Amino acid sequence: MNFILKKYIPERLYLKHRYKKNFKRKLNFNNPKTFNEKLQWLKLHDRKDIYTTMVDKYEVKKYVAKIIGEEYIIPTYGIYDSFNDINFDKLPNQFVIKCTHDSGGLVVCRNKNDFNFKESKNKIEQCLKNNFYYNSREWPYKNVKPRVIVEKYMQDANSKELKDYKFYCFNGIPKYLYVSEGLENHETAKIEFFDMDFHTAPFQRTDYKTFDIKPDIPINFEKMKELSLILSKNIPFVRVDFYEINKKVYFGELTFTPCGGFMPFSPDEWDYKLGDMLDISMVKINEK
Repeated sequence: MNFILKKYIPERLYLKHRYKKNFKRKLNFNNPKTFNEKLQWLKLHDRKDIYTTMVDKYEVKKYVAKIIGEEYIIPTYGIYDSFNDINFDKLPNQFVIKCTHDSGGLVVCRNKNDFNFKESKNKIEQCLKNNFYYNSREWPYKNVKPRVIVEKYMQDANSKELKDYKFYCFNGIPKYLYVSEGLENHETAKIEFFDMDFHTAPFQRTDYKTFDIKPDIPINFEKMKELSLILSKNIPFVRVDFYEINKKVYFGELTFTPCGGFMPFSPDEWDYKLGDMLDISMVKINEK
C-alpha cells in the first residue's frame, strides 16, 4: 500500500485491512479478544498527550529520569533538527545516531575512521521525512517532532552484543519479557520470551530466531522488574525496555504497540491468552 493510501484511509478501515492481511481473520473492535486486537483498540481509544512524550526518544529521557533517576539514562551528546547539524569533529570515535520519532531510524558508529557518512546521512534524512504514525496508526508518534539524537555508544566489557530486556507490562504489572540481541540485522537477530522467573515462556514470535543457548539471567533482573512496575503504572499496556551494561541498568525506550499490534505468536492460542491479561476496561473512551 503506497503512502497516499496509508495517509488518507480512515484509521478503523486501515487497521481492519492490515489486521485481516496479517492474521487472516477479522478485527473485532466491538469485542476485542486477542492481545493484538486489544492493541488495535487501544490505538483508537487510549490517547493521552503524555504518550507523545513517552515515545519521543529524546523527551522520554527527561520523563524517565524524573521518575526513576538520571543514573538509568544513557548520556546524550546532542539533539539536532537535521543530520547536517551534527558536528562530527566533536563526537568521540564511537556513538549512536537515532531519529526521535520512529522505529528503525538508527545508525551505529563503532569506528569513525570507517563510518559511512553518506549511507548514514541518506538513511537518517529519509527517516526524518516520514511520519511513523501512518505505518500502523500508532497515535503517540503522530505529533512527535522529527529530530536526530546522538547518544553515547554503550558496550558491555564481557559481551560484544548488547542484549535488550523488554518487559511486557499489563495494567501496570510486568508479566513477560523478551530478550533480544543484534536487532540491527533482522536475518541474524534473536528474540526469545521469558516469564518473570526467567523461565522460557510457552510461546515465541515466529518472525525471529530464538537463542541457541539460553541467555544468562541479568544480574539486575529484580531491579528491572521493579523499575518496569514503576514506569508502567496506570497504563493498560506498555513495553518497558532496559539494557544491562557493565552490571548497571540503563533505560531503553517505552513502546505501546510492539510490532504495531501485528505480532505473530506461536502457538497462536497465546495471542488470546495474552489478550486475557490485558484489561482495557480501565480506559475512558476517547480520552485525550
